Amino acid sequence: MPWTKIYGSRTEFEKALKDTPGLRGITYKEAIREATAQLLASDKSVFVIGEGVDDSGGVFGTTKGLQEEFGKERVMDSPLAENGVTGVCVGAAAAGMKPILVHMRVDFLPISLDQIVNHAAKWNYMFGGTVNVPLVIRSIIGRGWGSAAQHSQSLQAMFMNIPGLRVIMPATPYDAKGLLIAASRDGNPVIMIEHRWLYDHVGHVPEEMYEVPLGKASVRRSGKDVTIVAVSHMAHEAMQAAEALAAEGIDAEVIDLRTLKPMDSSTVIESVKKTGRLIVADTGWKECAVGAEVIAKVAEAGVSLKAPFMRVNLPEAPTPASPALEKAYYPGKDDIIEAARKTAGHGERKA
Repeated sequence: MPWTKIYGSRTEFEKALKDTPGLRGITYKEAIREATAQLLASDKSVFVIGEGVDDSGGVFGTTKGLQEEFGKERVMDSPLAENGVTGVCVGAAAAGMKPILVHMRVDFLPISLDQIVNHAAKWNYMFGGTVNVPLVIRSIIGRGWGSAAQHSQSLQAMFMNIPGLRVIMPATPYDAKGLLIAASRDGNPVIMIEHRWLYDHVGHVPEEMYEVPLGKASVRRSGKDVTIVAVSHMAHEAMQAAEALAAEGIDAEVIDLRTLKPMDSSTVIESVKKTGRLIVADTGWKECAVGAEVIAKVAEAGVSLKAPFMRVNLPEAPTPASPALEKAYYPGKDDIIEAARKTAGHGERKA
């Protein structure tokens, strides 16, 4: 998708596109709901299950009204039994269904690790390719309103380490719809991690069904001085940082990974070859994380850097509940700007 900007409201979207009639703007959460409804309508093997998918809020609006539209047999609430429900979905997927399982928080996924890691991720291999597990697990990163240490974690790196799993983190409404549809059709277990701060963002989303290919990053902004590889909400922080850096004469290229596993390392490597500088901005921690993997792939490719790489991550501590501490805890555009200034301040290394 060629556009790079998203909008905080429909009014802002419509104002920006007043000279381009016919483009439709919906929110990130509406894009997920629309993709789910279209999958349910087009494929009888798809069903939705999870805690609160049938309540009035509909998991922050992403499943609102789906049970009324498609019935309790295809959109069903689940008990507080994450491991058991995940096991049911693994079995259903192996039997030919295409479950979309909603875990309200990514923090709850560790309760289901046995089913995800030892069953969903392994069965295709263990049965010699004769059994597929086309299971999509949607899960949400929390932030704000005192979510604290057990409801705010960003655990994507944990699942990147498991062969057989795919991990996606869409940052825009367009990608949220397209990646969810592609994930449901992929035939493999896919974990889709959504950032709650993205749910009200508005962007152009076509009404028809479409797929965004798994394993393909998006260059959100071209630049020549520094490459910023970003994940989920940090892609928007990176875009804001890039605009501010441009005013200082630093031309940043922003890459939104979109899919963490399989990772589009070729797009990243080609960008870093051009800029010679690399920053990775992730929603998670630094150790054994997304940034470490991106940097390793660039190093393995033998790319020569003009300056040391930089990583923008959470501090190595659990999430605090206090709003004041939260403000200090979470990185954002200012941290990316500071990292870019540091790496751009290095001269070219002499051979």
